[in-house]
Amino acid sequence: VQLQAYGGGLVQAGGSLRLSCVASGINFNLYRMGWYRQAPGKQRELIATCTSGGTTNYADSIEDRFTISRDNAKKSVHLQMNNLKPEDTAVYYCNGVNHSRTHFWGQGTLVTVSS
Repeated sequence: VQLQAYGGGLVQAGGSLRLSCVASGINFNLYRMGWYRQAPGKQRELIATCTSGGTTNYADSIEDRFTISRDNAKKSVHLQMNNLKPEDTAVYYCNGVNHSRTHFWGQGTLVTVSS
């Protein structure tokens, strides 16, 4: 099982980034996919989830600036991040969880937002 995340980088405040995560070795349709982030010195935070049917949920902290989407055929999940703020700086992790509460994690991708 592997979740390969990419797309992080350095961006100025107000800019945009799109994170992607590609899964292999799992029946992707059985997993709710999501993105977490962990800022320096803080706990890992769940910020967005998307079920195989396309139902999405977001943390209040992202204030409608982020959009999660998935392509079940390509076993991929994406996070479009707009109007980025310095407080969005964190390592972002792709996550998949099934009905048995089995979690799989990507390796993390660093997003740095400069002011």
